[in-house]
This record gives sequence, structure tokens and C-alpha cells, in this order.
Amino acid sequence: MQQQAHTVAQRLLNLYRQAHVIDGGWAAVNKVFIAESNDEQVIAELGNMPTGKRLIAHINNLRSGKTPMDSIDKDLLPYGGLMSDLSLNVSLTEKELAELKPMLDTFQPTIENLNAIKQLPFVKKFGADWVSNIKSALAFNNDMASKWIQVSQTDKAYRIWDSAKQLLSETLTERNRAQIQADMPEFETFLPMFGDAGNEMLAKLRTFVSSLL
Repeated sequence: MQQQAHTVAQRLLNLYRQAHVIDGGWAAVNKVFIAESNDEQVIAELGNMPTGKRLIAHINNLRSGKTPMDSIDKDLLPYGGLMSDLSLNVSLTEKELAELKPMLDTFQPTIENLNAIKQLPFVKKFGADWVSNIKSALAFNNDMASKWIQVSQTDKAYRIWDSAKQLLSETLTERNRAQIQADMPEFETFLPMFGDAGNEMLAKLRTFVSSLL
């Protein structure tokens, strides 16, 4: 149980640190914090992790209602709030927008279409934060911003697929079981996007977990 609590706590801390690049921002991750931090052992594990005490304070604020579910106290922002401001002034040139628009108009959720967008020079320059930065750059273009959501979800789906594949390739351990349990909501959300192959992988993950019970 302690290992599972550690895995859940680490996942929550990762979400806390990366909220600035997650679709939906604090409104999305705050719901996860409330749903997955009810176990006292999870909170105890967070207290032993770097910046974990700040997340505990944030969770307590959410539970008490002091902090709305779509925000966070300024004093509790990860990285002192620096990461939250990174993408506020992102912009694309007219040429870059003109290059991106037809790709969004014809985008299909395939790895080929996803990689084509990721290889655009002005997308590559944002590195690992490309999804959130382009999202910010499109904030005032409702049509392109709405189409960017599918790109973001497709990228997330393939990352979830790779994560599931990696877990299934490893030796059965209690740690892996705890990791799969912690990530199961994401597996259940994104793997069905891959049709029969995704549903088959989801079934394997469920069997993988139950085989250690």
C-alpha cells in the first residue's frame, strides 16, 4: 500500500509541477488532486517530497473552499510562478500562421500528421512545451485554437500509448501495478482512441494489474 501511495503522490506532484502545460490548466489538475489525495498515506508521501508541502497546502485550500477549483494561491505556484508566465507572450508571425492553418484544417489523429506539425521549425523551437506555447499563440484565433485541441489530444494519446507499451514490456512488479493503477484513468480515456488495438492494450493492463492482486 505504501508503494502505491508513493506512486500516486509522485504523479500528483508531477501534475502540480507541469500544470502550466496541461490542457485545462488548474481547472483540470485540481480535480485530480481532490480525487486522488484522499488517502492519508498519499499526503504523508507528498510531505517527504521536494515542494510536496506546497502541494499539500494547495490541496487543503481546495478542500476548504478557500481556493476555487480553477485556480491556485499565488504563493503556492510551483517554481515561484515563473513557469506559469512562460507562454503568456507567445506569438506567431503571419507566415507561420499561414503555414500552420492548412495543416490544422486537414489534421487527422495519426502519428504522421502529428509528426508533420511537430517538425515545423517554429513548433520545434518550443521544445517540450510546444503544445502549450502554440495553444497560447492561437488564443485569439478561435477557429485555429479549437482545431489545436485535437492536435493536443492526439499528442497526449500517443504518449499514453507509449507509456502503456513500456509498462507492459517490463517485469511484473508491485511498483508497476501501482503505476498502472495511478494512471488507469488516462489509459481508459486515451487508449480507446486507437480502436481495437487500444482496447486490447487496455485489457492487458487490467489483467496485468489483477494478476498481482
